[in-house]
This record gives sequence, C-alpha cells and structure tokens, in this order.
Amino acid sequence: MPIALAAGMLLPVQFGVNSHLRNFVGGPVAAAAISFVVGTVALAVAALVVQRSLPEPGSAASAPWWAWTGGLLGAFFVLASIVLTPRLGAATTIGLILTGQIMASIVIDHFGLIRVPVHEASLPRILGALLIVAGVIVVQRF
Repeated sequence: MPIALAAGMLLPVQFGVNSHLRNFVGGPVAAAAISFVVGTVALAVAALVVQRSLPEPGSAASAPWWAWTGGLLGAFFVLASIVLTPRLGAATTIGLILTGQIMASIVIDHFGLIRVPVHEASLPRILGALLIVAGVIVVQRF
C-alpha cells in the first residue's frame, strides 16, 4: 500500500516535469518519447540488477497479443498528461484520470476482464466511485 501511495503521489510530479520538458523539446509528443526512452533505460538497468538478465525473446513472444498493448496505453496516458496538465492543472487532470481509472477498474474487476480476479461491483464500491467523482467536481470548480 505505501508503494501504491508513493506512485500516486509521484504522478502529478511526473505530469509537471513532462509538461515542462515539452517546452524545451518541441512539443508533447517529443516530451513523451523522451520520457519513455529515459524510463526504458531505467527499467532495463533495474531488470539487470533485480533479475540479472533481460527476458528471453521466446518467452515474451508467447504472451497474448493484448499483453503487448501496455506500452501503447502508457504512451497515450503520458501524452495525455503532458497535453492536459498545462490546460487543466495538475489537480483536475489527476482527478479526471482517477475518475476514469476507478470507473474502468470497477468494470474490469466485476467481469474479471484481462484475467483479473473477479470482485463484484457492490453498492459500497459504486458509492465510493461516485464520491471520487464528486470530489473531482469540487476540486475542478474551486
């Protein structure tokens, strides 16, 4: 849980850093690309330190097709954050992204999509999501 909290706290920092980088590299797409290159290098080093090797190409190739879309989804996420943060501010951008995440997460959990364990979309979970939406509206308005 502390790691998830730390990751959440770092997202608006990442949004601000990448949004500022766009001013120096010619735009949001270039900033997103640079962000991914730096992240790729950091993760390759981490994989070598933690696993002592990189994944075997054969085992990676056996993953289902949809498992390869994570990088595309991440690219959209990073690019959207770079474009939206200067326009909406960090709090509204994060709030809207959080709202989308919680809504999609409840659907994914309820139906067990993408091989996630099933967790029913109970009334308390739906009410929690609605409270998040209400909080985003309050943050955005004030």
